[in-house]
Amino acid sequence: MTNFALRVQCASRRGIVAAVSAFLAEHGCNITDSSQFDDVETGHFFMRVSFRSEEGHSLQSLDEGFADIKARFEMEAEFFDEAVKRKVVIMVSRFGHCLNDLLYRWRIGALPIDVVAVISNHMDYQKVVVNHDIPFHCIKVTKDNKPEAEARILQVVEDSGAELIVLARYMQVLSDEMCRKMSGRIINIHHSFLPSFKGANPYKQAFEKGVKLIGATSHYVTGDLDEGPIIEQDIIRVTHAQSPEDYVSLGRDVEAQVFSRAIHAHIHGRVFLNGNKTVVFPPSPGSFASERMG
Repeated sequence: MTNFALRVQCASRRGIVAAVSAFLAEHGCNITDSSQFDDVETGHFFMRVSFRSEEGHSLQSLDEGFADIKARFEMEAEFFDEAVKRKVVIMVSRFGHCLNDLLYRWRIGALPIDVVAVISNHMDYQKVVVNHDIPFHCIKVTKDNKPEAEARILQVVEDSGAELIVLARYMQVLSDEMCRKMSGRIINIHHSFLPSFKGANPYKQAFEKGVKLIGATSHYVTGDLDEGPIIEQDIIRVTHAQSPEDYVSLGRDVEAQVFSRAIHAHIHGRVFLNGNKTVVFPPSPGSFASERMG
């Protein structure tokens, strides 16, 4: 038996769930997990189904057999093998906490991805990356060479077959063109404060204002800086007794956790873009253990 999953999105209409369920049953598939959401505001429907193929059907045969249902409901639909690891490129600058956390989770199998390259605009983490037997690419970025640098980045992505770029505190703004080319395939992480502080030393600013909650936001990258569709967020409480250094330490922890959960959701096909927002379904039972590591 093979564990597959199906992602579906389309305009909301009666009979979608029944059609999907009947198709899988008729093709000898046993549903193990199913989530769906009908957005009444946009009239759009989203569904993700995990199932076991008990009669040896391939992804290709299932996809071909599903063509009539796709056409009838004017669906976007994708079958995929849950055991196949998604190829990921990590990009980092000089803050290494998210990079190190991702490499650890990848190494112990808590984050089932295939890290095919690490790109940085500095050499700080070359040894760490190479020691993990992962190709390291140092691509310097300046105001004068940005188009050439991004072309080299995209070449690494293409050559490695990567399906996803994750910005593990990569401190360079990506161009609108690159954001469009990789729409829905770049995930970023950044701090999030109540209220918000931008610029240099945001944790110090938060400390000076007596902030009681600090947190992190992970989102898809768009041309609007740090304003793409949100995938995952979390917060942690701080008190007057803690120092600016405590804020930084706690902030790094929550950033790493939020980032890994967002990546985990994406690679398992649980995230759907819904205009400026996302629909994020909970983890299926088979991935619960690794999800808890987040």
